[in-house]
Amino acid sequence: MHQGWAPEPWKDVGVEDIHYHEFSALPKPQMHGLLAKRLRVHIVGAFIMALGVAASYKFGVAEPRKKVYADFYRNNDSMKDFEEMRKAGIFQSAK
Repeated sequence: MHQGWAPEPWKDVGVEDIHYHEFSALPKPQMHGLLAKRLRVHIVGAFIMALGVAASYKFGVAEPRKKVYADFYRNNDSMKDFEEMRKAGIFQSAK
């Protein structure tokens, strides 16, 4: 035992029996570039999701809405509507 002011605790627990070459097979943790790798994956995923949402809105909402408006204005007769409203008395200035 060491005769200094502090005892040597590793002598009591048998630390000298551990073979340190067994631990050398463990991979080192990656510390550099981890955020950049994850961020790149998230940016690509967000871009693909945004394209999907934009395409679904275009073909699910915008195109049907344009078709309904086109059909309405193709068959609409604004003068006929005006005459019907005038005869119904909606307009006070146009008799």
